[in-house]
Amino acid sequence: MRDNHYRRREREQAAPVEENENQLEGRNALTEALRSGRTIDKVFIASGETDRGLQRLAAEAKEAGAVVVPVDRRKLDAMSFTRSHQGVIALAAARSYYSIDDILQEAADRGETPLIVICDELSDPHNLGAILRSAECAGAHGVIIPKRRSVGLTAVVAKSSAGAVEYMKVAKVTNINAAITELKEKGVWIFGTAAEGSIPMYQADLTGPTAIVIGSEGEGMSRLVEKNCDVTVHIPMKGRITSLNASAAASILLYEAVRQRICK
Repeated sequence: MRDNHYRRREREQAAPVEENENQLEGRNALTEALRSGRTIDKVFIASGETDRGLQRLAAEAKEAGAVVVPVDRRKLDAMSFTRSHQGVIALAAARSYYSIDDILQEAADRGETPLIVICDELSDPHNLGAILRSAECAGAHGVIIPKRRSVGLTAVVAKSSAGAVEYMKVAKVTNINAAITELKEKGVWIFGTAAEGSIPMYQADLTGPTAIVIGSEGEGMSRLVEKNCDVTVHIPMKGRITSLNASAAASILLYEAVRQRICK
């Protein structure tokens, strides 16, 4: 027990202080980054690694122009934020955020009605990553996050998204309420999720231009954001637990939108 305690303390002390948004960890994150055409500057791979899949991935990165550097696995452990680097960590070119207009244009280019997720001050990178994954799978056109009091597109977010971060347009805005106003002016209806929402989600018409607001993990939507929503909806709860986490709620609302649009 004591040895485990000391090893855990050593890992914590070795961890980098500030997470790098351009650091990718794990095979899936690097695979999807290469597939999407994102520029990879450098790849650190565990020296002596004989896994053919990992060697093939390193070769693909090198062919795409990345510098591949074999390093001791302990160095990878010290660099890692996710604690699950799978023997590979990559440094990518600076990630570009998008604008609200870019997200709406994505919908127009695909000939689809806009479907957007707005995250109101999410702080858990695993939740944001899971939301990006669900949004991409559901065919959403973009996700909006605030610049302050919110997690950005970090390595943990990228890994939690299972590569979806490479395909989903993410807008980082100064003010969520201003973003909501802009979306309203462009014909998008704003549906806020809240335990005390005015209608159950099944009664909400999500077939038109739609933005779904997901509140923070602890407090939910801020008072002003909730006030600015066109409609607040709740997910019917049949069990004894009275709430879902943010990413689960987002998935349920997104796929209710998908269901309605398929059945329209």
